[in-house]
Amino acid sequence: MTNMLIADFHIHSKYSRACSKNLTLPAIAAACETKGIDLVATSDFTHPAWMKHIDEELEECAPGIFQLTGTRSKTKFILVTEISSIYSQGGKVRRVHSLIFSPSIAAAKQLIKILTEEGCNLKSDGRPIIGVSAKELLRICHEISPDMELVPAHAWTPWFSVFGSKSGFDSLEECFGELTPLVHAIETGLSSDPEMNHLVSALDNITLISNSDAHSLDKLGREATVLSIDTNKKYSYHDILGAIRNKKNIDTIEFFPEEGKYHIDGHAVCKFSCDPDETKKLNGLCPVCHRQMTVGVLSRVKELSNRSSSKVIHTSRHIIPLIELISHVKKVGVSSKKVTSLYDEMIKKFGTEFSILLEVDVALIGSCDEDVARVIAAMRSNNIKFSSGYDGIFGKIIL
Repeated sequence: MTNMLIADFHIHSKYSRACSKNLTLPAIAAACETKGIDLVATSDFTHPAWMKHIDEELEECAPGIFQLTGTRSKTKFILVTEISSIYSQGGKVRRVHSLIFSPSIAAAKQLIKILTEEGCNLKSDGRPIIGVSAKELLRICHEISPDMELVPAHAWTPWFSVFGSKSGFDSLEECFGELTPLVHAIETGLSSDPEMNHLVSALDNITLISNSDAHSLDKLGREATVLSIDTNKKYSYHDILGAIRNKKNIDTIEFFPEEGKYHIDGHAVCKFSCDPDETKKLNGLCPVCHRQMTVGVLSRVKELSNRSSSKVIHTSRHIIPLIELISHVKKVGVSSKKVTSLYDEMIKKFGTEFSILLEVDVALIGSCDEDVARVIAAMRSNNIKFSSGYDGIFGKIIL
């Protein structure tokens, strides 16, 4: 994508729970080159072993921007990690995940020092669980450096987010109080997209970013943030921060929200799901076992919305990850030889996954596989149907 920087600001390392052991910085850099990602989060910088890995493997190539030592890859890194805050407020247990952007290694290490002094166990998980509230975490970050940025992660998912149905708040102000003006962006998460978010007018002045939350190399870039920054020129952390804070020419590449694992309401144990209107009729109870269903993102957005149609503020394009798309077309697993061979052939012929999904002429893609080309054409025109995801179960493409 000419004169555009594709960034994935939310991934994890091998030190995060339930994440691949292949998630090392050199492997992440190589995978980003295949995907077409220009800038990626270091992830997990509060974990001592991962910070050591960052110190050993990365060098600063521009203020706040890093690369593998010795320019082994064109992939650039930025210091971003995820922190899980679990605390009580307003008579409820709150579980809010936050992305923390750091302008420097020194600032990141200062955050580590303060959280350690607060009694937080940063060694147990790459995404640590702390008893510090989201508001207090924001205050700490801003006091370390006004250039540190806190972004509420996957803002709508039920269990661990600022607006989540199970443990969140009804507004940013309810969560962050007088510090709310310091919150400039939220992450949409896999189960929502900008169109859904813009049903809530309170978010009109909030930048929307999208990222993969990857727990393995193949999940990198399943969502991404696109910035109008020329990747042929040097850019700094402040260029990225300025774009986020000023909503400057930011677009996103989105998972189809129906495919997200918390898009609609349901109860996975009973294999039951329904849309928001049906949930209301059922008083939120699963008709099979009569227990509370998990209220998903679509219901939560509608609950907080004050518009009947989305205000067009933000440009986004929806994708299905290429390996997944091929797997669905061929009706075999993503790790099968048939799928991986075709994926490798297409990457070798056309360059990167994002170029295949978004740019390469469909007729050319058809020279590799006509069925895959037809599905990519349908995807580009948003002409894809899904069995929507619910209660931790990903949605399924209906071909």
